[in-house]
Amino acid sequence: MVNLALAWAEAYQDAHPDVRISVTGGGSGTGIAALINGTVDIANASRQIKQEEIEEARANGGNPVEFIVARDAIAVIVNPANPVSQLTLQQVSDIYSGKINNWKEVGGEDRPIVRLSRETNSGTHVYFLETVLRLGQKENKTLFSMDTLLLPSSEGIITEVRQNPNAIGYDGLGYVPPDLKVIAIAKEAGGAYVLPSIATVNDKSYPIARDLYMYTNGEPAGVAKAYLDWILSAEAQQIVADLGFVPVITSNPSP
Repeated sequence: MVNLALAWAEAYQDAHPDVRISVTGGGSGTGIAALINGTVDIANASRQIKQEEIEEARANGGNPVEFIVARDAIAVIVNPANPVSQLTLQQVSDIYSGKINNWKEVGGEDRPIVRLSRETNSGTHVYFLETVLRLGQKENKTLFSMDTLLLPSSEGIITEVRQNPNAIGYDGLGYVPPDLKVIAIAKEAGGAYVLPSIATVNDKSYPIARDLYMYTNGEPAGVAKAYLDWILSAEAQQIVADLGFVPVITSNPSP
């Protein structure tokens, strides 16, 4: 969320010079913790707030209110030299859990697979674990392979995939530059392989897509409400599209 939040803040401050918006990164868990502690007005998150976090906030006298402000596809990416161009969700799960360890097992060259992930405080990490490794099954306890390299930023994953022909990573589609290869994903064996895009997120044919959130402590008022109303406007949603994310349907009433 940090690139999107920064772009929104910059555009809004240009139009409203009396308003100051400070954006800090660090992962969805960091933002939600700051909301619970009362040190931010708005928490940006690429995952939904957990029930235990809601309870902790309420114990501190807070009441988190959720806004869906954009959508995002998670792209599975490899080095352009890698001949593999499509995988099933199960194959991606098997790669990241350590069941598949060589690219030849999925139609590639005889090379070891280097697994890259965001760190555990990242909302993207949590989403990928639950939706891809565990295939959306709540009872599934699959974990990342112990040799998965955890990186602190989306940019770190991009850099490593660019430099390492054996690497596989995942990132929000808005972060993926054109010089990297995006893998087409099928929900199951025999299904259609689909590349992430605004169209395939909206028609739900791309299986690794999620909502992006902002949380306030109680119903927003004053400047914070005006800012959130603007984020759900056509002008701000165009910024969403320009950055490679997926706009929410602005004709719907605000949350």
